[in-house]
Amino acid sequence: MIAPFDLVLGLSTQDAPLVVAIVAARLLIPLAIPRVPLVIVAALVLDAADQTLLAAFTEVDTTDTGSYQSVDKALDVYYLAIAYLAAMRNWTSDAAFRIARFLFYYRLVGVVLFELSDARLMLLLFPNTFEFFFIVYELIRLRYEPSRFSARFWLLAAAGLWVFVKLPQEYWIHVAKLDFTDTVRDYPAFAGAVVLALLVGAVVLVRVVYPRLPAPDWGWRLGSGRLPSSIRLESGRVLTREALEQVWLLALLCIIFASILPGIDATILQVTVGVAAIVLANAAISLAAARRGGFGPESAAGRYAALLATNVVLVYLANALLADRRTFELEYGLFFAFLITTLIWLYDAFRPVYDLRFADSQR
Repeated sequence: MIAPFDLVLGLSTQDAPLVVAIVAARLLIPLAIPRVPLVIVAALVLDAADQTLLAAFTEVDTTDTGSYQSVDKALDVYYLAIAYLAAMRNWTSDAAFRIARFLFYYRLVGVVLFELSDARLMLLLFPNTFEFFFIVYELIRLRYEPSRFSARFWLLAAAGLWVFVKLPQEYWIHVAKLDFTDTVRDYPAFAGAVVLALLVGAVVLVRVVYPRLPAPDWGWRLGSGRLPSSIRLESGRVLTREALEQVWLLALLCIIFASILPGIDATILQVTVGVAAIVLANAAISLAAARRGGFGPESAAGRYAALLATNVVLVYLANALLADRRTFELEYGLFFAFLITTLIWLYDAFRPVYDLRFADSQR
């Protein structure tokens, strides 16, 4: 498959600006999700529109075997991972978070199975319910305290999204391989049915649902609030439960990411071992920073820079050992080091918030 830099370097001067703008937006926009969670809607819209824009205004191959597909897949899981970490930071309903965690990892396993088998059925069996569940939670949080809703409520919400929204959507996209724009063009009656369904839904929402809602807990809240200025590390060890989750998270992500690195033919075990080494090295750096009071905002940039430099070196070593290559292309190393560093850095910042908020329920 093609990495982002191969994609850009192979473009004409007319196509390059739009492709660079789309890839940059898909990398940067998700970084706002922890502070303004519903930015995920912008990431979702961009994910849905990017291939249409590229097909309409460039010569980039956006087919299943085209150069942009691998980039698209990697950026999909990237922004979903940031949304998961944002839920760890912000959510006040432990039941909702636990459901979201299951949905997130369930989808990641499905994407890995799809990458290994190339069977699109995996994407139907492992639907991306997490994304819509995240959006529903954040829409409710605009006016209501989510912890006031029961675990049963959140479970039924997830089940409803799974059965009535995501399964039809995944079948439409990945099994039937239908395109919404093409279907509307070929079957005008379908467009009318969609508009009618949206109007009926709006009427039901305004006339039936809205009048029955309880009094809101607060005014409109788009932002998520600030983190504490200083977070104390509870453990003095590198090998912790949190480090093991990071290994699990990044192993799944890197199995997917590795598919877009040229020349890599690593096994799942090799990727997992490499990821474990990276996570433990990063944990050691974070622990050293924590012991020096390095969780405050004044040292955040410095710690991120240290992690990034470490991960560039570790990606270089992984490239040399797993890909059996003597040359190292810095742009590839920076791209993957950026992805890994950003996720580890966010996890280290947000996991202590979750542990503090739900300390009693975890005992």
